[in-house]
Amino acid sequence: MFIDHPSISDEERTPTDAVIEAANYGIALRREHGRGGTEVGLERARRLSSGERVSDRDIKVMNAWFARHAVDKRGKFWGHPTKPSAGYIAWHLWGGDAGQEWIANLRLRLKKNDL
Repeated sequence: MFIDHPSISDEERTPTDAVIEAANYGIALRREHGRGGTEVGLERARRLSSGERVSDRDIKVMNAWFARHAVDKRGKFWGHPTKPSAGYIAWHLWGGDAGQEWIANLRLRLKKNDL
C-alpha cells in the first residue's frame, strides 16, 4: 500500500473543472471516431471525469505520459474539427492541456519533497 505525500491536499489532488471537461471531451471524441487512446487512457479519462483524486503514483505516471506524448501535438490532423488525430483524442483522455499543467505542478511539488 502506498501512502501519498501530505504536502499535497486532497483538494489539490482533485481534477479541476477544465481537466474534467477535457477528459469528457476525449471520451466523446473516442466514442464518435472509434479510436484514440488505449484502454488505460480511457480508464484514466473515466477516473478524471468522475473527479477522482490522484495519488502520488498517478501524478508520476501522468506526468511521464504527457512528457512522452507532447510530440503528438505536431502530428497531422491534431485538433482537426472532423477527423482529429488519435493523439489528439488520447491527449484529451488524459486531461488535455489543463491536465498537463495541473499534473506538472503537482509533480514539481513531489520533486521538492524528493518523491
